[in-house]
Amino acid sequence: MILVDTSVWIDLLRDRTGDVVQAFERKTHGETSVLCRFTQLELLQGAKSEEDWKLLDGHLLSQLYLEATERTWSDAARIFFELRRKGITVRSSVDCCIAQIALEHDAILLHKDADFDRIASVRPLRSEWFPEQTV
Repeated sequence: MILVDTSVWIDLLRDRTGDVVQAFERKTHGETSVLCRFTQLELLQGAKSEEDWKLLDGHLLSQLYLEATERTWSDAARIFFELRRKGITVRSSVDCCIAQIALEHDAILLHKDADFDRIASVRPLRSEWFPEQTV
């Protein structure tokens, strides 16, 4: 199972050539792609118009989601806490929540966000860059 981060979704939604979508399909071939509610929130926040909102909301309603658990919140806060104690800064606690949800569901996190590499320094997060690259 692949949890697709907002950073990848943004590229997919902005793709005008079809190249990003094709690369995504090659990368996820045969795997179930899912989102979490944080990605739904972040994508809807970025809607530029009422029409965009309706189209995006309708599309997102048809997707599969991994849900947070009772432990998600404190475990995500713990990730943020441990990173800060090591002098490592992540831009958003939301990334800690997304990573924690991936961990809880044993999903691979597909992303374009260096914060997830930082999180992987304190947790056994299975993550991959899209497209494949390094920071």
